[in-house]
Amino acid sequence: MSTRTTIAPFFDPATRTVSYVVADQATRRAAVIDPVLDFDFKSGRTGTASADAIANYVQAQGLTVQWILETHAHADHLSGARHLQQRLGGLIAIGERIREVQATFRKLYNLEREFLPDGSQFDHLFKDGETFRIGEVEATALLVPGHTPADMAYRVDDAVFVGDTLFMPDVGTARADFPGGDARTLYRSIRRLLALPPATRLFVCHDYPPSGRGPAWETTVAEQRRANIHVRDGVSEDAFVALRQARDATLEVPALILPSLQVNVRAGQLPPAEDNGVAYLRIPLNALPAARRG
Repeated sequence: MSTRTTIAPFFDPATRTVSYVVADQATRRAAVIDPVLDFDFKSGRTGTASADAIANYVQAQGLTVQWILETHAHADHLSGARHLQQRLGGLIAIGERIREVQATFRKLYNLEREFLPDGSQFDHLFKDGETFRIGEVEATALLVPGHTPADMAYRVDDAVFVGDTLFMPDVGTARADFPGGDARTLYRSIRRLLALPPATRLFVCHDYPPSGRGPAWETTVAEQRRANIHVRDGVSEDAFVALRQARDATLEVPALILPSLQVNVRAGQLPPAEDNGVAYLRIPLNALPAARRG
């Protein structure tokens, strides 16, 4: 276990999301990973309680935020990246293939002409294998597509923040049926992560625990290889693809997919206000698959 960095998790029960603050103890520089902006669909109101809990921790610890890292454009929560940047500073970063996701959802939402799918909404776009620093600690951005084309994992010392690629061993793996997703690609990305040293700590972005246990978010490469219900050692690529595709065919559309993606492709920025001073989220009608029933 590294003694150079500290990792503080923040679990949001409404979206089952785990955000993280990763800090270099020597320099007190930090990165925030996958922050949440609260959103109440019934009232259309956003809130900042989840993100402010992170900001308050950062300030109480005397940290300086260098990076606000997104593992991908999430479909299950709105990003709190822009709000945190306004409070704490730092560069908002994501993988360079976000451009593909932006192009897809620009068409779905028929976004304003000024929105360009070029990644310019983010401060930095990572290439696969690119290294960067959190204080004096070297980190590496790893491309792990499959859930979406643009998923990134971030390796910091002996820890990897895997986003939605892997879940806890008793939950399995992320779905691969979103636009640009692919189960075969996901399998290969997971095997890339599971080729890391067995003691490598893996930190997941969501947890949907089975009955009998509370939320959890830290596992290891060894535990995943031994016990992951979808992709443990011995599960072939073809077997995984068959399992993943069959499971995805039974899953509902995420409750917040339509509001979240049009915010998250903008790096957490809400859509521009219209001439009445109000910002609006778009709900494309009859564009996504119908909800599955019992």
